[in-house]
Amino acid sequence: MSRLRVWASGVFTGIVTLALVATAAMKISHMPKEMVDGIIRAGIPESAVVPIALVELSCLALYLIPRTRVLGAVLLTGYFGGAIVVHIIGKESVFPLILLGLFVWGGIYFRVPALQSLLPLRREQEMVGTDATDRAEVRGRRSAAVS
Repeated sequence: MSRLRVWASGVFTGIVTLALVATAAMKISHMPKEMVDGIIRAGIPESAVVPIALVELSCLALYLIPRTRVLGAVLLTGYFGGAIVVHIIGKESVFPLILLGLFVWGGIYFRVPALQSLLPLRREQEMVGTDATDRAEVRGRRSAAVS
């Protein structure tokens, strides 16, 4: 794996970790009050705020353990889905949550080869093969398409 990919994965994972630890700490401490008030306005009882924070931290822990990182990413995706609903009810922006969701998957994409084959970021033609014959075939198709 290239150094750039490892670095990018680390940056994405770091951003997600900082954001989730910070928001869980805010929920546990009930500070700022506006955050807890927004959750309550969405119809979630105040007694559920700390358990929600614990679920958030549990999903994050699974995400940070190499053997369970895909499970953690799936669970965090579900967690962000619920958070998006709360933000929509509160008429708040969902963009930060969508961005964090993308960072969750970006943080493990280059570290889990199965994800790269499941969700390729390259066009199919560029992935034909690795031997010289396949690469020459792809180049030939590209030049024919340009002509």
